[in-house]
Amino acid sequence: MIRVAVSGAGQMGRLVLDTVEAQADMQAVGVLEPMGAADPEHRLTSGTVLGVHADPGTLFEVARPDVVVDFTNAAFTPALVDAALEHGVRLVIGTSGVGAEVIERLRRGCAEAGRGSVYAANFAIGSVLQMYMATIAARYFDSAEIIELHHDRKVDSPSGTSLATARLMRDARGSDFVTNTPSLEHLEGARGASWGGVPIHSVRLPGFVASQEVIFGGTGQTLTLRHDSTGRDSFMPGVVLAIREVMQRDHLVVGLEGLVGLG
Repeated sequence: MIRVAVSGAGQMGRLVLDTVEAQADMQAVGVLEPMGAADPEHRLTSGTVLGVHADPGTLFEVARPDVVVDFTNAAFTPALVDAALEHGVRLVIGTSGVGAEVIERLRRGCAEAGRGSVYAANFAIGSVLQMYMATIAARYFDSAEIIELHHDRKVDSPSGTSLATARLMRDARGSDFVTNTPSLEHLEGARGASWGGVPIHSVRLPGFVASQEVIFGGTGQTLTLRHDSTGRDSFMPGVVLAIREVMQRDHLVVGLEGLVGLG
């Protein structure tokens, strides 16, 4: 049995816990709530009661997880990374906006310990396929833009997925994309933020979960790649895959594509 703790008791965290509990080879063993929780216990849909802790070190000592899954806030992830490396716990991180220096610290720690972890901007298999196809198209088009659409409670913009997509596209192309620069801008920022010549536009509205369009433009043609997550359950197959695979790895894997044969 893989013993799994979850960092974050919000909607994603609760869904991960119930998903883990439904797997024959996994057991949910504890919850980390960095902001603190009014209730020291969390009851799963199955009826199982788990302890809730505010300090990662305490959680690891009490619950003894093999893996901790993190869907919280980038402000809390660095402390979780340090505690996990200290206690020998493998990490599966889906938190958006984690800094490059934190990822590098995790990479070094995993290499030194010979212990696996996974960091992915998106755990939806369809999103991973979209990013992969975008890197192929990037070699054949000079111009591209990204529109990412999320629920109105998302705290960061642009999304980690859109940034990862733009970086992969720019790397595949080998140079910046050609971007229209308006000579007259009626509202500052109307062309969006930009990475590697790819404008990124962030939409935040009730009703969305997570969607992304990558639009390529060329002479007489456009190519649009779109992925929609209509529910948070779209991320669960990727999370389950990462939990199982991380037990077999001895290093940090960045991106789910490395676990599904695309990278």
